[in-house]
Amino acid sequence: MSEGTTPILDNHLHLDPDHGRGIDAVRDFSRAGGTHLLVVNKPSWYLGDVPSSGSDFETVFERTLETVAHAADVLDGTAWAVLGVHPGLISKLVDDRGYEPAEASELMCRGIDRAASFVEDGRAIALKSGRPHYDVTEAVWEASNEVIRHTFDRAATLECAVQLHTESSEDLTEIASWATDAGLAPTRVVKHYSAGRLDGLVPSVMSDRDRLERAAARGDPFLMETDFVDDPDRPGAVLGPKTVPRRVNWLRDRGHESAVRNAHVETPKLVYGIDTVETLNGS
Repeated sequence: MSEGTTPILDNHLHLDPDHGRGIDAVRDFSRAGGTHLLVVNKPSWYLGDVPSSGSDFETVFERTLETVAHAADVLDGTAWAVLGVHPGLISKLVDDRGYEPAEASELMCRGIDRAASFVEDGRAIALKSGRPHYDVTEAVWEASNEVIRHTFDRAATLECAVQLHTESSEDLTEIASWATDAGLAPTRVVKHYSAGRLDGLVPSVMSDRDRLERAAARGDPFLMETDFVDDPDRPGAVLGPKTVPRRVNWLRDRGHESAVRNAHVETPKLVYGIDTVETLNGS
């Protein structure tokens, strides 16, 4: 495969056409050489009030799907939706709304069920779940883990992948065992915002040079992401939409062509069952 026809995928970013840059960010990504996107819905409270029922999640899911369709029209490849429940919701429910942790977990599981219905009808490709990356009570921690386990059960039934938002770690073998127990291969579970190595799950590596150098040297399956939040109030919070294409060029300049294929062709097929080559226009 020549450099000019290699797909370039950002595995995890957010788009907010109502408050952020929206499709303009997709155009920046495309002009920099990007071809494919996995767009994750923003936390549900960004497009309305804190949910109080499973159906309350549908607004942000539907808006995300509209944005994904517009992004696909801009890209030389395509875009897919990843839908689910941000783990920080449990704190809003417990701390701000007075929910018991188990009650909050149940509501979040209903949100996962709604997201699963979009995967089932083919409009989304994967589910998103996780647990807080900050200190919480033991009850909130266990309730969050129950949401992860529920997500794995749904993903196993649907035969789809899961993206996880968790604390920083290079060893998530315990979570991998939960996936196995549910009948979901750990290779179908991605930890977003990863460093360059991870035991147990597939890392989606934040695309700074040090992390990518480490991932490329290991040779294990990995993905690349920016976690672009598309929030005008947090302009420098994470990486911009041009970053993944630029880092791909940087990897190539350092002789890591096999790592580029790993992250943008082989691992997307392993995790999501998607073919980034066949979905690249003109390939």
